[in-house]
Amino acid sequence: MYRPDESPDPHRSPETLEDDLRGLVEQARQQASEDPFRNPVLTIALAISRRMDRGEVTEADLDGLFGSLRLQALEERAARLRGYVGLDEGAGDDLDAAVPLVIGDTHSGEADFEAARARLERPRFAAVFTAHPTFGMPKAVAHALAEAASLPRAEERRGRLADVAGLSSRPDPVITLNDEFAQARHAVQHGRAALDALNAALLRAARARWPDRWSELVPQPVVIASWVGCDTDGRTDIGWWDTLRYRLESKCAQLDRVLAQLPDDPAAAPVRRLAESARDAVERQLAVAPKLGDQPGLDVVHRFALALIIERERAQTEAGPLLAALDAAVAGAADDEARLSLCVLRAGCAAHGLQNGLPHFRLNATQVHNAVRRSLDRDGDPIDPAQRRSHLTAINTLLDHVTAVPVDFGALAAERASAARLMMTIAQILKHVDGTHPVRFLIAETETGYTLLAALWLAEHFGIGDKVEITPLFETASALEQGVHAIEDALRSPHWRRYLKRLGRLVVQFGYSDSGRYVGQIAATFWIERLRFRIGELMVQNDLTDVELVIFDTHGESIGRGAHPASLKDRLAYLAPGHARRRNREANLKVRLESSFQGSDGYLMFGTAPLARATVLRIVEHVFAAGEPAPDPIYDEPDFATEFFTGVRQSMGTLVDDPGYAALLGTFGPSLIDRTGSRPVARQSDAGGPAAITHPRQMRAIPNNAILQQLGYLANSLHGIGLAAARAPDLFRDMRAQSERFGRAFSLAQHAAGHSDLDVLRAYIDTLDPGMWLERARRATRDGRREEIVAIAAALDRLDLAPRLRRLFGRLTHDHLMLQSVAPDLGSMSVRLTLLHGLRLALVHRIWFLAVHIPDFRPQGGVTRESLLERLLRLDVAACLTMLEEIFPVTPDPTLGLNFGEPPGPRGVGTYEAEHRTLFAPIGRLFAQVREVSGMIQHEVGAFG
Repeated sequence: MYRPDESPDPHRSPETLEDDLRGLVEQARQQASEDPFRNPVLTIALAISRRMDRGEVTEADLDGLFGSLRLQALEERAARLRGYVGLDEGAGDDLDAAVPLVIGDTHSGEADFEAARARLERPRFAAVFTAHPTFGMPKAVAHALAEAASLPRAEERRGRLADVAGLSSRPDPVITLNDEFAQARHAVQHGRAALDALNAALLRAARARWPDRWSELVPQPVVIASWVGCDTDGRTDIGWWDTLRYRLESKCAQLDRVLAQLPDDPAAAPVRRLAESARDAVERQLAVAPKLGDQPGLDVVHRFALALIIERERAQTEAGPLLAALDAAVAGAADDEARLSLCVLRAGCAAHGLQNGLPHFRLNATQVHNAVRRSLDRDGDPIDPAQRRSHLTAINTLLDHVTAVPVDFGALAAERASAARLMMTIAQILKHVDGTHPVRFLIAETETGYTLLAALWLAEHFGIGDKVEITPLFETASALEQGVHAIEDALRSPHWRRYLKRLGRLVVQFGYSDSGRYVGQIAATFWIERLRFRIGELMVQNDLTDVELVIFDTHGESIGRGAHPASLKDRLAYLAPGHARRRNREANLKVRLESSFQGSDGYLMFGTAPLARATVLRIVEHVFAAGEPAPDPIYDEPDFATEFFTGVRQSMGTLVDDPGYAALLGTFGPSLIDRTGSRPVARQSDAGGPAAITHPRQMRAIPNNAILQQLGYLANSLHGIGLAAARAPDLFRDMRAQSERFGRAFSLAQHAAGHSDLDVLRAYIDTLDPGMWLERARRATRDGRREEIVAIAAALDRLDLAPRLRRLFGRLTHDHLMLQSVAPDLGSMSVRLTLLHGLRLALVHRIWFLAVHIPDFRPQGGVTRESLLERLLRLDVAACLTMLEEIFPVTPDPTLGLNFGEPPGPRGVGTYEAEHRTLFAPIGRLFAQVREVSGMIQHEVGAFG
């Protein structure tokens, strides 16, 4: 049995234990290299478990060891973050280095001034702060990581991280939307400060070149946006009042920024009065706004609506008056330094309006279709090829006769269709909060032009057709295939073409999460790039070269979500390759790039002022890069590229449909990870407990990716490449060596290999195989252990997972062997990460040893001891412990000893302190340590999901 109360060896430090266990890993690896039938990771887990049996490794020992391993992982992650944003390279975070890139090779003439104005005043890049459930570490740890990464010396970083090494690696236990918004705002504030510093550097350089005209410039080459609080795709827990409140909070932050940065100059006094009045009015509006989680009654909604309307004029609803006041202050400033401060403030307000960051709203295509169906009066699925044309005809006819209707808060409160409600919310935000800039309206799973036209009808119907940027998200395998046809169908509509001309831009969004997990991350980048080429061609064919093309890439920070691991410079080049950008220039297309920074991992790059400045500088270096890209042979071999990436995609498609893959992801994978965001947890089964996963589509992309990381094999970034490369191995090697684009893409696979190990994956698979446990039972010598193992094997046999998992492992191994044959320089998993997997397996096994000792009980609520044990094998520990507390109460029956006037009937006569002390409490502690290891693995990999 596990001995949690036993004291550790006082003479053994965590470092000594770590050295001992590291030696165990290396020894097990060496033995496995000589014995192909031995699994080194299971050997490690077994050796650790036996030491725990003997009391040589105790719970306190593990806590000390975890502190040491955690600190090492954090130190390396901080160093990687520092290197990733380039703080120690070249210009580091010196934004003066951006001046020649942005202003260009200009001098002091009139023509040069206008050329500089054109480069300075058009936004070329937007950093978009997104959320999703990727808040995989506590806020305190995230802040410490960012602060440590900002320190130049390793010993300084270690000292800062030592302060939090004793904290858990697990995320904060409760993560609300308010928490996500606060973390996003923290990052946005650093980002805005970095943009101010960039704009100040540009204005100072302009002042030196054009001393009489520099203050006319309003630089905004980089802007900031966010969808936190506005993303309703896949969730119904964000009320329209929540979204309005977040927009008001963003407005308040912008006004506070203005007030904090105004110079002490008499010319600025009118600006201060205007901003103070507006800020006070917004605070009064916020005072009556419903709080997160409220389900406000009509009286509360009515009060909030009246506050928005009554305070509307004082609060300001667009940046025009503030910008006019700033213009006057610039003209009347007493000196150039005050004028410079005012110009920087004006630039920030011109770029972001009355918001701290520009708002993005997102929902699903199906929601748009449902909202329009009642007006279209047409049945059927617009995605169905047989109905595609008729639906397009019908929506164009509807657009012929659309008329705007008024929107009030009563109509908004009464609306039930989610897409209509969201469009009405945007209308009210534009009317009552900030109408300076058009609002982004992102539509996930867009696969037909009908979706875009339906969204346009909604916008026109609610009177905001010129103030909404309708944006298709192409992410799924089907969307990557059909995306060009969706754009093409929309462009056939005169309504859509007129809309684009009025708006002045076409915005498209590419997602990397679903595309990566269904077609593979390496293949996804090819299909996305090809779709980008086709969209550019369509714009030329439709005479839309005067319309700006905005490309928004919504990847994450892990390679499983499409982020390049080498550096931010490589990441930007990977998302927007030089060849693609050259084609846009040759087509005379104006292009704006946008990129997401997601959750606590992405916010790290804006976690401090130095990190934010370095990140902004890397963006500027990318966007304004001089010179033409070198020729790349991957574009001269279109047949190889098509066949290679098609092969990867086919292999990934086969893998995703393999029942063993669903079993691998769904058996205990979801229980290895904590909840990492505010979005509601996935479905539950009718019988209680987590629903059995029968296909990866039943799981969201982020946990899908996170589970692969936790199981030690990043299949979505590795699988399929071996078989594809083996079809033309010589050409594959040539492309790796000669093609910058192909080599950069393949380096994702190399990075994935460095955090993957087939031995680790096989250890998890064998843990679910009753045959392995029976073999272990044959050699068991500890009293009672054989009986425990046989009971575990019997329960696993009922789950019947082993045949599917063995076939899956064969599929993955075959491809990986092919990959190793053409790329023998693949990375390998570190000793420390291997040790973490071995430690966690030992803990899982010990949970199961204890679980088989749970006493029998009468079925309660449909739950039997047998079903409970199977749920514990799936590591559904928290829910099982809750049930066990009810089945085996630790408090005595309160009716004992009371006289109820009749002879007493049968009842429980005792409590179950022994079971709680020896079984349930140790299981809880062991499971907490399992999750703690998961948090450390996340740091080793470098991101969540």
